Amino acid sequence: MNPSQASRTALATSLMRAIHSRSDPAPLLDDPWGDRLVPETVRAAFRERAQAQFDSAPHGDALDAALRANAAYAEVVLRSRYTEDALQAAVARGVGQYVIVGAGFDSFVCRRPAWAEGLTVYEVDHPATQQLKRQRLQACGVAESASVHFIEADLSVESLGAALARSPFDATRPAFFSWLGVTVYLPREANLAALRAIATCTSSADSELVFTYIDEAVLDDRHADADNEAFRKLREEVSAVGEAFMSGFDPANLKALLMDTGLQLLEDLDGHKAVARYDLQGLNGLQPVGAAHIAHARVIRA
Repeated sequence: MNPSQASRTALATSLMRAIHSRSDPAPLLDDPWGDRLVPETVRAAFRERAQAQFDSAPHGDALDAALRANAAYAEVVLRSRYTEDALQAAVARGVGQYVIVGAGFDSFVCRRPAWAEGLTVYEVDHPATQQLKRQRLQACGVAESASVHFIEADLSVESLGAALARSPFDATRPAFFSWLGVTVYLPREANLAALRAIATCTSSADSELVFTYIDEAVLDDRHADADNEAFRKLREEVSAVGEAFMSGFDPANLKALLMDTGLQLLEDLDGHKAVARYDLQGLNGLQPVGAAHIAHARVIRA
């Protein structure tokens, strides 16, 4: 499997989590796996680009410096911490299934905390990304587990429910879903279809979802402020590697929109609110993009 066939953003975000874990003063995550799961060939390619950006940085530090300077860095850290906090609370209420939609190089199965020992995990992602991920897990000596199921699925042609039906997923039992860093790369109708699919692939009203989205206003190039400048740079960077931003949602209308898809909005944090919750004293120096949102919802369809 050629690493170039896997999502570059999935690889980069895995490295961001590892950088945060080992280099920020008060890390919100303990996730060293990006440094192991991401192939050295990929890190070398990223490092070469970073070296051009940070001419004065020592060769070994250029990649870290570039990824920490990326406008998505704070969001990656914050969304991961928020999701795992919400997951822990759900597990405490008896939820026993965790579905990671667009799993990328998420490392939860490698560093499963004690509170998640009884959790069954379902990773759903595009075949190219998932195959590379499994190869890297094997190369890192991570043994296959009966409680972890990898589901290769192109969700542009197959519904999430159909994909999960090819696994031991139990639609009658509550599940916790995470869907992080994906909606911005899909058109609006595809996002709405995915939200409906998440709401309908389980019959339990105790099921929950955490997902991320961007305020659609920043996709309008006429919208200019400090946040948007950082966002515009990020947008250019991902577009350059073929992963263009496509859509967002209006935070003012999100509650009603989710209700129409079968979900009840529990919380919606923009980037500034997320930093205020997790890094209020600024110990980690996280610089949020206000347009980056983390949303937490509950299935209302029984």
